[in-house]
Amino acid sequence: MMGNENFYISMISRLLDDSNFETLKQSIEDGDLDSAFDAAHNLKGVIGNLSLTPILEPVKEVTELLRSRKDMDYSSYVKLIFERKEQLKALFK
Repeated sequence: MMGNENFYISMISRLLDDSNFETLKQSIEDGDLDSAFDAAHNLKGVIGNLSLTPILEPVKEVTELLRSRKDMDYSSYVKLIFERKEQLKALFK
């Protein structure tokens, strides 16, 4: 972000509204692992670029599990990701 704090904060605000969060959740609920992977992978890239480690870690984990299309219950990952998202959102109130 080249030291531009306002730009960095605006990018975090945009991340919080990213539709990939809901796509990830809905795709997992629907059993659509391909769409869930795409959403998780997109989130991983953006969150990684912003260096938001607390939310990045569960997103990275679920991305790799989805990459292999592992048949499992992903709900704990989704729950943790959304909890971390809400924690991040609380910082901007």
